[in-house]
Amino acid sequence: MMEDQKQGILLESGTNEIEVMKFTIGGNLFGINVAKVLEIMISAPVKPMPHAHAAVEGIFKPRDKVITVVDLPTYLGMESPKEEKDIFIITNFNKMCIAFRVHTVDRISRISWTDIQKPDKTVSGGTESVATGIAQCDGELVTILDFERIVAEIAPETSIQISEVERLGPRDRNDRPIWVAEDSVLLSKMIADSLRKANYVNLHMFPNGLELWEALTALPTDGPLEKDVALIITDIEMPQMDGHRLTKLVKDHTRFKQVPLIIFSSLISEEMRTKGRELGADEQLTKPEIGHLVDVMDHLLERFDRQHAKA
Repeated sequence: MMEDQKQGILLESGTNEIEVMKFTIGGNLFGINVAKVLEIMISAPVKPMPHAHAAVEGIFKPRDKVITVVDLPTYLGMESPKEEKDIFIITNFNKMCIAFRVHTVDRISRISWTDIQKPDKTVSGGTESVATGIAQCDGELVTILDFERIVAEIAPETSIQISEVERLGPRDRNDRPIWVAEDSVLLSKMIADSLRKANYVNLHMFPNGLELWEALTALPTDGPLEKDVALIITDIEMPQMDGHRLTKLVKDHTRFKQVPLIIFSSLISEEMRTKGRELGADEQLTKPEIGHLVDVMDHLLERFDRQHAKA
């Protein structure tokens, strides 16, 4: 069902667009990035798992793969009786397959990331909101959920682990300016804490690609660029401007294209990897591999230094 819907709507790289699949829970409209969705299916019997998070319904085995089922209504505090007509949205991100129970699935809408706004803190539960944005789709307001945060809260061991950095051993202090675009408050803090643990102490964190790009273009044009920004790390999914659009702008720019850029995202599939390569990303890494990210940062900065030494 899902593959048929996705055919013919693959996005051109760097256009700053997203395809949102709309779904409902208790009559409320929510959305998920189509890039995270593998399949949609009618709900099936689920085997409960002892000592699991309250929102973990259990496991089921479609075909030959065991998949964890998250009861999204329960997680959102919107408990309702389970119905045979409920839908499982099978997702794939962070190298995991997880099914989310919802009530109905609506159509797919293509919109610009500029049409997605961060929810106001007064209505979103503060800075730790489970909503990554509010979008206007076909005349309706849709809450885009932060599925990475949901999974990180339910199963913290599957998210970024600072212990990966600790295993790298003692490291010299590095005060090179590192710019990071990441919209999730939770993941932004995890990334910053991990990089500081790796002794990258000069971090500049941005909540989306647009704010990073505006800061980049506001830099003084005189003087060496590497004193202001030595490396950029970007997520893909972000309101206002996504990571692919940011990558395209940076790598198409005469001055900024020399800056190493890493795409660090839960969505690094073969298709996404091809897009990132076309746009000029220097490296593309899958969350939550924070230890690998530090290794790649070290390598790119060393390469950057060698190139400038030859210039």
